[in-house]
Amino acid sequence: MIHVNSLSVGSRLLPLSFSVSAGEILHVIGPNGSGKSTLLSAVAGLLDFNGEATIFEQDVQHASVEALASCRAFLMQSDRPAFNLDVVHYLSLSLPASLKTTSTELTGVIEQLAQLLEIDDKLHRSIYHLSGGEWQRVRLCAICLQIWPTLNPRARLLILDEPAAPLDIGQETLLYKLIQRVADMGIAVIMSNHDLNRTLKHADKALLLDKGVLQKVGEVEEALSVSELSRVFRTEVQRVIVADSPVLLFE
Repeated sequence: MIHVNSLSVGSRLLPLSFSVSAGEILHVIGPNGSGKSTLLSAVAGLLDFNGEATIFEQDVQHASVEALASCRAFLMQSDRPAFNLDVVHYLSLSLPASLKTTSTELTGVIEQLAQLLEIDDKLHRSIYHLSGGEWQRVRLCAICLQIWPTLNPRARLLILDEPAAPLDIGQETLLYKLIQRVADMGIAVIMSNHDLNRTLKHADKALLLDKGVLQKVGEVEEALSVSELSRVFRTEVQRVIVADSPVLLFE
């Protein structure tokens, strides 16, 4: 269980509390500048904060970098590194420091992830010869190696900051299949997201922020109420049923 209790970051994020269980997917939503990235960075232990945050009893504030890296992985919004590497060498940088497995098992996990993300034909290509969507899928593959349970039994949490931003529609589908696969293995997932219909379809819980203030947190149906979304995003939101599934429409 991930517990956050009265966590705040100066005036950027006022005190808020929530919890996420093993295998649950929580989407953090809200307008630009609402504090989504600040919250994710704090929970990941990369930002000083007041309050409490624990990752399955690991105290985020007092844990070492090594201890945090062993229990959680954080994919932030980032450009490519200054140095050049082949994709397969870049992936090796994300392997858990405590990795104890056979090369056959490791190769199998890499192949499995590469096929799922459709980058298996790019493993020996330079990272500087990839499109934006290809590079993002390589980064997703790398971050999952850090918390893949068969490679890292101590892994508990995957944090993703706007992971779909560089992806096209087809690549987004691969992303959400990967996230569900990770959750099905018992890893909690916390991610920021702008596509509220994806949240409605793929998240177990949602946390709605506005100007650093928690507005709603809980089951998706509750957090994504039409009245709350219309107020926070300052636009009319409607909810309709299409092919037996709820869909949000925006003015």
